[in-house]
Formats: sequence, structure tokens, C-alpha cells
Amino acid sequence: MTVDNVQSPIAAVESTDGAIAQSITSDSASVQQQLDKALADNAKLSKINRALMQRVESGPEQHDGAYGNFEHAVFLAEQVRQQTDALNGALAEIKHSNQALKQANTEAQTAHSNLQEAIESISDAFVLYGKDRRLLLANSKFIEFWQMAGVDIRPGVHYEEIMVLAKKARLIERYYGGGFTAKGAPLGDGKVFRMRGGGWMQVSQRKTGDGGLVVLYKDITTLIENERALRERALANKSRVLQHTLDNLSQSVVLVNSHNQIETWNQRFSELIGKDPSTLKQGDSFTQLMSETDVSDLNPCSRDDEGKLCLRLEQALNDGRILEVCTHPLPSGEFVNTYTDITERSRSAEALSQAYQHMELRVTERTAELTQVNRQLVQEIDERCLIENRLLDAKKEAEQANQSKTKFLAAASHDLLQPMNAARLFSASLLEHPLQDKTRSLVQSLNYSLEDVESLLAALVDISKLDAGVVTPDITSFSADRLLNNLANEFQTLAAQSRLHFDCVASTAVIATDSQLLARILRNFLSNALRYTRSGRIVLGCRRQADGLSIQVWDTGIGIEADKQREIFKEFNRVHHDNSGRDKGLGLGLAIVDKMSGILDHRIAVQSTPGAGSCFSVLVPYGDLDQSQIAVAAPAQWQQLANEQLRDRKVLVIDNEHSICEAMQLLLEGWGCEVITALSYADVAEQAERLQNLDLIVADYHLNDNKTGLEAVHQMETELAVSAPVLMITANYDNDLKQEIRALGYRLMNKPVRPAKLKAVIQHLMTVQSAQSV
Repeated sequence: MTVDNVQSPIAAVESTDGAIAQSITSDSASVQQQLDKALADNAKLSKINRALMQRVESGPEQHDGAYGNFEHAVFLAEQVRQQTDALNGALAEIKHSNQALKQANTEAQTAHSNLQEAIESISDAFVLYGKDRRLLLANSKFIEFWQMAGVDIRPGVHYEEIMVLAKKARLIERYYGGGFTAKGAPLGDGKVFRMRGGGWMQVSQRKTGDGGLVVLYKDITTLIENERALRERALANKSRVLQHTLDNLSQSVVLVNSHNQIETWNQRFSELIGKDPSTLKQGDSFTQLMSETDVSDLNPCSRDDEGKLCLRLEQALNDGRILEVCTHPLPSGEFVNTYTDITERSRSAEALSQAYQHMELRVTERTAELTQVNRQLVQEIDERCLIENRLLDAKKEAEQANQSKTKFLAAASHDLLQPMNAARLFSASLLEHPLQDKTRSLVQSLNYSLEDVESLLAALVDISKLDAGVVTPDITSFSADRLLNNLANEFQTLAAQSRLHFDCVASTAVIATDSQLLARILRNFLSNALRYTRSGRIVLGCRRQADGLSIQVWDTGIGIEADKQREIFKEFNRVHHDNSGRDKGLGLGLAIVDKMSGILDHRIAVQSTPGAGSCFSVLVPYGDLDQSQIAVAAPAQWQQLANEQLRDRKVLVIDNEHSICEAMQLLLEGWGCEVITALSYADVAEQAERLQNLDLIVADYHLNDNKTGLEAVHQMETELAVSAPVLMITANYDNDLKQEIRALGYRLMNKPVRPAKLKAVIQHLMTVQSAQSV
């Protein structure tokens, strides 16, 4: 138990003793003053009483008269009564003060007794000094300690006297702390003493509130002995670990002290010097032990033949072994010697030296051979450089040929697509007329064949352009509704012809991509869904995901096996080869999708279950578009206009091919439109009077005499004051042309023109025009 543990009760007792003593002193002084005053008043009254009695007894002749004496006596009696009452009050106060003094003495004795019991309960020796550093109170453990030393310690002895007595009695063997004062008093707090009897004492001291001093003497002998035992066990354990470590080393190790005596060694050292480990002991002479062997007794003082200090050497023993002897000096004057058997290493080094010499000869020979080979290599390098230059020239020629092929395919496709486009329009026009079943079947087959040829030509051109790297995406932000509604209008009719149910789940999300390339990807998905779905439904929809909008095409078709879902993206690869019906795919659609998705950096995914259907999806990143720029989706009744709603619409068709004009006129008139055809702007100008209230202009981009449809439309607006929505048709997929047409606010369609798509686009343009005129 330390001073801190008893500080609170000591302080409380000291405060109580001080208060009681002060109260007793104050009450005693007050009572004494009152008693002295009462005694003085009593003496005064006694004196007055005696004088009065004398005057009464002296007779009336000595006074003014009997009545006067009587009045004087009454006055004196009143004064005596008042003084007597005051005396009685003072006596009562003295009695009360005596009782308070008695109670205070009782409380002081109780507090003193409690304090004595408290310090006696402390397990350490306890001493309380006053502010003059004289002993006020101590417990029995402190008294017994000094009695055992033959010193009688009593209250009132000074603190420094106790320290002097301790020195005289030679109780303290050694002191650990902050030193002593000039008179022998220890400085600071928390001192430790080594007692002469072998014990250990810790002294802690602290000042009290009134300037006194509390000192605790704690016997820590047991604690010190336990710590010493733990330390000795730890050292012994470390010694054992060190010895085990030394014994497990492959080297011979010995520690020699500054007197050239061995201190520590391992078993391999005893084997080295040929001694039984049990015969070696600490203190044996290192030099004497080594002199009995053929091993050098190397030490930090050893010097070689030139007089230089030698701390490492190699020594050959009589038994053929070679040792490496190393000395490691220590700061304390000791040193450690290690003896390593390097016989194998020396033999290996010697073998390596011989091999090195042999290698030098081989190197010389090989150098001569390599020099000859190098000359041959230089000649071959020159030849290869010449071949590489020829290959580069051939590569350039191949690239030029590839570009020429692309240009040829583009030109050839344009020339081929013109009549094919006309044929498609004619066949579509025929299908709009009432026909006999057999005739309709023939026309439908013709239409399918033309469609396959167009798809093949378009796919070949696309593959060629994608392989040549001439297709660059035009990334813009637009509402997904705009693209999905157009595709829905285009494929709803085709799905109905195949007796399939078609659903479109639109989305208000804004996406950022090339609308034309994305439309090509989705058209391939939808075309495959129509081709491989015999019955059921097709769904075009969207799912919002964290990293983009997933546009998906679901079908209830024949499905694809899991091990073939990657093969379908290869060129001319089809999983199903049933040539009956409409299953006449060319195997290029999904290859084009794969290449276009790579250009757009859009992820393509396939989910399919054989016999249940498939889902093809493309993940498109979100875009940023002002709300004012988002096109409002057309109502459902506008998205599926009937032919009657196109009736009496005036449409101008400009194309330099007469067959195209004729086919377009037949198709549009079949939808109820009034059609005006022209081969050039000159033809348009001749029919200017018919252009009033024009609803739509359908113009081919390439006209005769290097003129373009854009120039013709511009001349119509500036010279003829004719204004109407413009649909530009071309087989040119150039991105700059697409940007130019878009900047003018026109709509673009690429050849070959599909009648269903053409009808959907015209309906959309008419719908927008109607909405703007409302």
C-alpha cells in the first residue's frame, strides 16, 4: 500500500483535528472572557453591597434621610438583581461551552483513533511528519523496524535525525535514487535502498496540505528476488539456446576471453582439436589447446610473414583437409574464432581454375569460329535487309490493292445496287397490288431472292470496309426511343408477314454512340430473330444497367447450343443450314456485328437455350442530352399509320435512274401518295407549277453531270421557294456525307432501300411535319 492509498483518509483526519482544535480553542477563549466579566461584575456588586450596608448601619444623621436611603437601597437592589441575572446567563453559557468542549474532545479522540487504525492497516511502514519535519505519527511497523535496529524512535524526533541514525546504524548498504541532501536526506520520491541485511526497501514521500510530510517504507525484497530469478532463468534459457545454436553450426566455433582462455565452444570445436567435450572446461588456455593440434591458433594479435595483422587464413591439415580460420575481435577484448572445412570448395575452385584455363583455349578456338560465322551473318543480314525492303514494297502494294479492292467494291456495289434497288421497289409495288395466290407466291419468292442478293452485296461491302479500317464511328447523344421506334415500325410489318407477334419496349434513356452503326447491329439481331423463329414472338427492349443501357432482342426461335455461341460470329458461319423457307442467311451478319461492336467498343452478349429461344444484346454507354433536345416519341397511333393516312400526300422523287423513279412511283402510289418524278433539277423546274403544297422530297444523292441531290434541293429552296421534309437516299456510307446531311436537317437512308423501312421513315417524317403544323 503506497502513500497515495492513504492520502485521502490522512487528509480527512488532519482536517477534522484542525477544525476540532480550532473550535475548542475558540469556545474556551469565549467562555473564559465571559467568566472573567461575570466575576468582575460580582466583585463590583459585592463592593456596592458592602458600602450600602455600611451607610445603612451608620444611621440617618450621616445621610440625607431615611427615605433617600431607602430609594438608594432599592436602586442598588435592582442593580444587584440585574448583575445576578447576567451572572446566571454567563454560567449557563459556560456550562454549554464545557459540554461542546467535551464533545469536541471526544470526536478528536475518535478521529485520532481512526487515523491510528488506518495507518496500522497499511502493510508498509508509515510515518507522518509535521511542517517542521518532526515526527507526529507512525505505525507499529515503522517502530518495530527501528527497534530491530536497536534505535528507539519517539514522536517529536526530526526527519534528518532519523537519517543520521540510519547512517550510524549502517542500515543502508546502497542507495538508488536522486542523491542525498547536504544533511543526508534523500532527494525526490520513489527511492530504493539496498539494506545491509540483504533486503530491499522502497521509500515514497509526499507533502500534506499543511506543509507536513508523509513517508511510506515498502519492503520489495520478494519482488526483487522474483525479478532476479526470472532474469537468471531467462539468461540460462538464452545460454541453452545459444549453445544449441552453436552445436548445430557446421563450423567449429570458440569464444576466447581477454586472458586467452576459452569461454564458450561447440561440439565441432572439440572434434576439431580432438578432445572429449567432457574434458574441456571454461578457463582452459586457448594457446595450450591449439598447440596440441596442427591447427593455427589465430587471434587478433596474429601477424603474417610481412608483419601485417592476420584475421583470416586458409590452412591445410595433415589429414588433407583445408580449413578457413577467421578471427572476429570483440570490443571487450574477447574474440571469436570460426573454423570452416572448405576442402570441397577448394577442390571445386581448383577444378574451376583448370576448367577456366581449358575454357580460355576453347574461347580462343570458338572466337575464331564465331568470327567466321559473324562474317557469314553480316552477309545474311544484308541479304535479309534486301528481302525486308522487298517485303515492305510488297506490303505497300498489297495495301494499295486492298484499298483499290475497297474502292472497286464500293463502286461496283453502287452500280449493282441501283438496278437491285429498282427491282426491289418493283417487287414491293407488285405485292401492294391484288394478285392471285400463285402470282403472289412467285413475286414473294422474287422479293426474297432480291433481298438476299442485296444483303450479300451490302455485307460484302461492309466486311471490306471494316477490314480496310475506313469506317470511323460518329458518336452522338440521342434518345433511345428515336432509334427503337424506327426499328419497331420497320420490323412490325415483316413480323406480321411471318405471323409472329412483335413487341417493342422503348426507353427514355439517352445513349452516346453512332446511331447508324448501332442500327445496323440491331437490324442484324432482328433479321436473325425473324429468320430463325418459326412461331411465337419477338421482343425489342432495353434494360438499364450501371455501366450502360442493354438493348436486347428476344425471340422464341430454335436457339443455339452453348458450344457454338462464339462460332456464329465468324464469317460465313451458320449454325443451322436448313435451306427450306427463309433460312437462307449468308453467315456474314453476326460477323459484321462483331466488327462494328469492336469499332464502337460495345459489348455483345448472347443467351440461348436450344428449342426455347435466344437473346442477343449490346451494351451502349449513356449519353448527356438536354431535355429540350430529346425527341418526343410519337404516339402509338402515329407509329403504325395505315396506308389511308398516306393517301393524297404529295411526294417528289428525284433520281437519275428512270427505273428507280418508275419503281418508286409505283410503290408510293400503292400507298396512296401523289408522286412527281424527276431525273434532275431541270426536270423539277419544268414541273414547278405542280410543286405547290409538297409534303416530301425523296432525292438520290448521286445525279448525272456530277450533280448531287443536295444541290438540287438547295436550288429548289432558293429558286423555286419550295420547302418540304427531305429524305436523301445514297449508297455512299461516307461519314462526312452523313454529317453534312444531318447538319442540313435532312433524313438519310442507305441503299438498298427496304420498302418496310422506307414506309416507316416516310410515316415518321409525315408525323413530325403534322405535329409541327398543329
